[in-house]
Amino acid sequence: MRGRMRSAVLIYDGECPVCVKSVEWVRSRSRPEAFEFLSCHSEDLTRRFPRIGKAACLQAMHLVLPDGTVYVGERAAPEIFRRLRRHRWAAALFDLPGAGILSRFFYRWFARHRHRAAGFFFPAGKGRDRETH
Repeated sequence: MRGRMRSAVLIYDGECPVCVKSVEWVRSRSRPEAFEFLSCHSEDLTRRFPRIGKAACLQAMHLVLPDGTVYVGERAAPEIFRRLRRHRWAAALFDLPGAGILSRFFYRWFARHRHRAAGFFFPAGKGRDRETH
């Protein structure tokens, strides 16, 4: 990674309606400087983050902290919550006994089925209103 980042960078599948809506939810609850949002489909991905392949980021969201630490999938969730106004308390839920196992299982299952779930949550393509980079 070149240069010094000030915001955490949330890398997500910008063509997945569930992912796009999740990013919109995070954006609406965070300070403007808390996150930068980058689609896996952006040409900037390989230039800025050569160690994060497109295939990997299509499998799970990635959160890159200003110090270069990368959290993937369910491990990104508590770090995201820590940066949200009025939702920091939710990060503590991931520290409860068994939460790591449950969040890992749920995240991986949901990530594999997210495109099918998008049809349920956003019928007729309503979740594809716009792509966020």
